[in-house]
Amino acid sequence: MFSSKRKYYREKSDEDLILLYKKDRISFCFGVLYERYAHLVMGTCMKYLKDSSQAEDLTMRIFEELQQKLIEHEVTFFKSWLYILTKNACLMSLRKKNKDIPFSEIHLIQHEEIAEEKIVIEKKITILEELIPLLKDDQRKCIELFYLMEKSYQQISDELKMPLLKVKSAIQNGKRNLKIQLEDRNEFK
Repeated sequence: MFSSKRKYYREKSDEDLILLYKKDRISFCFGVLYERYAHLVMGTCMKYLKDSSQAEDLTMRIFEELQQKLIEHEVTFFKSWLYILTKNACLMSLRKKNKDIPFSEIHLIQHEEIAEEKIVIEKKITILEELIPLLKDDQRKCIELFYLMEKSYQQISDELKMPLLKVKSAIQNGKRNLKIQLEDRNEFK
């Protein structure tokens, strides 16, 4: 019975687990979030603190405080929110440890993060470039004109000689189909 309960909660999305935790204080939900993300928090702490003992301590402290923070805050994108929370905790820890951290070091950390974000964005763009040609012809044309060429609905309607409502529908359906394809590839989850 316990394993079926475990499987039930492990199949839930982060958002569902957070709602269950907030509503009924089901600690198992929090445990599943810990299983999913403790290694990422630990990795981020190691990146900033460069000391495994300190990183382990901070990871545990973050998850201890997280139980209350989940109740207090409205969290939409848990993974991103947890990363920011972890990054801030690391920076606070570094500032407490060494009050004279030069601005250039903090600036360097921020530049590293921006570079990582650019890599992720480039990867997403590459994947989208592979998937857009797979859309139906009208969806592909509308998506390309709207997002890549930055044309308005009216301009697309005029250029493709397509009713305005059909343009809007093609863009909406194209976005939905891209999202489905991305999820099928386990991207952007």
